Amino acid sequence: MQQQDSSQVKHTTRHIGSSAHMITTARVPADKRIRIAFSLNDSPGNNLQKKELITRLDEAEKENRDAAQLTKEYADLTDENRTLKLTQTQCVEQLEKLRIQYQKRQGSS
Repeated sequence: MQQQDSSQVKHTTRHIGSSAHMITTARVPADKRIRIAFSLNDSPGNNLQKKELITRLDEAEKENRDAAQLTKEYADLTDENRTLKLTQTQCVEQLEKLRIQYQKRQGSS
């Protein structure tokens, strides 16, 4: 491959935002070989990194939903447990009253 003589190649670039450049003109004599190198923001490496980050974000969101669901279930179970304890206490008190009434009847017979 021949070396390019910078005096024979004229090109201009224009900045179009972020790190992208747009080649607006390039004039090279027809008999000269050229070599073009460029970089894309969406290169395969970046795509892989984006996919990994999206996967991690999806996992974090799922964990947050799971944590919220577990928190709700814990609150519901705590409330149900409180209700069951109250009911159990009321049943014990009622049973004690019935036992006392039964003993009184047995004593009066």
